[in-house]
Amino acid sequence: MTMHQNKWSVPEQNNSRLALLCGPLDSHLRQIEQLLAVNIQRQGYLLNISGNPNKVSQTTQLLENLFFSHKELSPEDIELAAIELNQRQTIQLTDVKSVDEACLFNLKTQKSYLQARTPNQSLYLQHILNHDITLGIGPAGTGKTFLAVASAVHALETHQVDKIILTRPAVEAGERLGFLPGDLNQKIDPYLRPLYDGLYEIAGFDKVQKWFERNVIEIAPLAYMRGRSLNRAFIILDEAQNTTPEQMKMFLTRIGFRSKSVITGDLTQIDLPRGQESGLKHAQTILQGIPEIGITYFESNDVIRHPLIKKIINAYDQYDAKHRKQSR
Repeated sequence: MTMHQNKWSVPEQNNSRLALLCGPLDSHLRQIEQLLAVNIQRQGYLLNISGNPNKVSQTTQLLENLFFSHKELSPEDIELAAIELNQRQTIQLTDVKSVDEACLFNLKTQKSYLQARTPNQSLYLQHILNHDITLGIGPAGTGKTFLAVASAVHALETHQVDKIILTRPAVEAGERLGFLPGDLNQKIDPYLRPLYDGLYEIAGFDKVQKWFERNVIEIAPLAYMRGRSLNRAFIILDEAQNTTPEQMKMFLTRIGFRSKSVITGDLTQIDLPRGQESGLKHAQTILQGIPEIGITYFESNDVIRHPLIKKIINAYDQYDAKHRKQSR
């Protein structure tokens, strides 16, 4: 393997920002070495980087990005920055003009500033902004639910909608929740926990609790949506792969004036009884000809979690493809 060396000099020779970049006992540099399979030696303001030429180039760019982030870095920050850089350099775009344009799309709430980390995330946010109904389809860890929640909070805080409605098919309980303890909210609370987590992270616990108390945020099992017409609302249907076609049609026809709806799901995680068609799979086929509906497909390359998750998803995809081929 061809080894390459590059010298990167710390801009401005700023000691405090150099310390933020390197971390305690150069722990951040050691993390970058592991992430990108390079070797980094520090000599004052000079960092000597050696390894595969492409990796050395990536490392140089990553160090630049982290240095100019102007903040104290955590291991998660470094890992996410490395993932984002890799996305910019490797994904070929089809629906936007360039990687830079795709990854610049951002969303600001009163508490958080969110930036799309992959081109598909950027397209997803743009679809939500420009369409009344958006479908986000793909594996876990790609940001489908989190970005939908962020978009809902943004719409609420900017007075585009009056309330947020969260719903999800309770397939595990067969839509029959009566045997679970507590009131309706407590019965379906476990199913909506990922949505709650996103709300708390984006808007803060106190504000979200106040919204719940004022009924600005409403939770409802999918079965309870029948017969309603929802105006000036941002409605999120999570885990939509576990809807039936009839349930999906019912949900899609609930949207009212000045409302937005985001539907998320993973077609590899269908928990419906064998032989029952998924409403999300059915909808993606029959709705793709309607220009007012945006559909975003996420892939393993869009996973923004532990790097091992991407490898697990790819392994399952390869296994499924192999067995489909053998069964023909």
